[in-house]
Amino acid sequence: MRRRRLIQTSMGFAAGLTLAGGLKACSSNDTASTPDTAPADTAEGGAAAGDATLTVVQGGGFPNSLDLHRVGTNRPAYGVSWVIYDRLMTFGKKTLDDGSISYDYTVLEPELAESWEMAEDGMSVTFTLRSDAIFHDGTPVTANDVKWSFDRAVSIGGFPSFQMKAGALESPDQFEVVDDQTFKVNFLRPDKLTMIDMAVPIPVIINAKLVEPHLTDDDPWGAEWLNNNDAGSGAYTIKEYQPNERIVLERFEDWKSGPMPQVKEVILLNVPEAGNRRALLERGDVDVNFTVSEKDQTELDATGNFTVVSTPIENCLYSVDMHANPELNGEANPLGDVKVRQAISYAIPYDAIMDTALYGQAVPMYGGSAKPETIDWPQPSPYTTDMEQAKALLAESGYPDGFETTLAFDMGTQEWAEPTVVLIQEALAELGITVNIEKVPSANFRSVLVEKSRPMIINNFGGWLNYPDYFFFYAYHGQDATFNGSSYKNPEMDTKIEAALASEPGNKEYDDNVKGFIEMAWQEVPRAPLVQPQLGVAMQPNITGYQYWFHRQLDFRQLEKA
Repeated sequence: MRRRRLIQTSMGFAAGLTLAGGLKACSSNDTASTPDTAPADTAEGGAAAGDATLTVVQGGGFPNSLDLHRVGTNRPAYGVSWVIYDRLMTFGKKTLDDGSISYDYTVLEPELAESWEMAEDGMSVTFTLRSDAIFHDGTPVTANDVKWSFDRAVSIGGFPSFQMKAGALESPDQFEVVDDQTFKVNFLRPDKLTMIDMAVPIPVIINAKLVEPHLTDDDPWGAEWLNNNDAGSGAYTIKEYQPNERIVLERFEDWKSGPMPQVKEVILLNVPEAGNRRALLERGDVDVNFTVSEKDQTELDATGNFTVVSTPIENCLYSVDMHANPELNGEANPLGDVKVRQAISYAIPYDAIMDTALYGQAVPMYGGSAKPETIDWPQPSPYTTDMEQAKALLAESGYPDGFETTLAFDMGTQEWAEPTVVLIQEALAELGITVNIEKVPSANFRSVLVEKSRPMIINNFGGWLNYPDYFFFYAYHGQDATFNGSSYKNPEMDTKIEAALASEPGNKEYDDNVKGFIEMAWQEVPRAPLVQPQLGVAMQPNITGYQYWFHRQLDFRQLEKA
């Protein structure tokens, strides 16, 4: 079948309103039951596990680590970790109106845990592990491994610990080994994100005994060894790992946590240039071109020779993040002046970026209301291109004659980001602002986010859990998480975010706080939203089973090759 599919997802938040009911529907009497699954020797779509090899190229960089907890691990690494490691639970799936498949975060399903039971008071959950699950080295998976892995995630710092904290998973004291097959999580407080936070990529289950010989005083969690080695129990093992060149995954024939994948071997090739990736697909040398540029989405679709899928990415923005602190790198920071940030936000050539950099393959996030009327997220900011307004605001700022600054972007996104920064550079020159463009290698861009040392960056953040307060917890909260690219800190903003996190959708308190922090974001404008992007994939017509995931990576377990 040769067709283009545009997967319609909610631009806003409506799906989240059914979360509580959806999770309760997964189990009766507060106990999750294992759904019917295909036998271990068949693929989920019904095809027998075979000997097919799938060859994949992807944009946005190449996996730079096998350890998802490592500082600086990039987004493409999520896809590899997703299949070499298991988590206790995974998300269900749903069929969309056009017949396409998407994950369903309102439904939790068993993965390494075959079942779980909530305490009557709702303040803990107890998981029963699969008794036949083994790691890739053949040793059994036990609750001790689960506890060590959870302890690592909340203790190692950086993004993993921020992610666990988002679901009120903050301390090793919360995690308890009942026996070899039983693991208990004690809740710090009622939190709508706790259960679903245990199904995102971060809480992977690691073979603790395998890592133990590699622990040192300087590296108590084995990060150096896990950076290049596999200690998982997932559906695929690492057959070959050549950093920055190629990764070969091989199906783990003793995998027990789901239906056996149809594809036996997956070859990931590092092909940085979009034109070369496209040429490989057109010649038939690769099966899947993932994270296809907006230009190639349009043109490959027009050929009629490939299956092209475009999905608006939930809870995601491309944005210009402006460092909001008064000082940066020991010097006065012009972007710490809100009038400067507002001026820049009015000078950005939004329509030109949408048309020439993104080829119309995105949802505009500009030209909206200054006072939010809904809790939809993302929603358009009130800014549009208005050079007269931009000049007036800059004249009112402490930098009326302009200044010199730097705008950095990830070279893994150069197909759209490079023309975008050039357009911004040209526009800001009209204000007397000289913009130097910094091209950051994709493998290093996560470190740039962590350092927060650049005045401006092009950011590409999407919240895994589809709530506006979750997005703002990462992108606007004063804890200064990795994805707060502006290093924005405002106690009033923090109060509103925390109040929303502690309440439920549909409550007036929740709605008021969400609208409040969105309005504050527009006034303070530490980031200027550009668009809600689409995730594009182009496949040979004999490839089926593609499913959109919130982590924006392929799930090789679900793909089939005829």
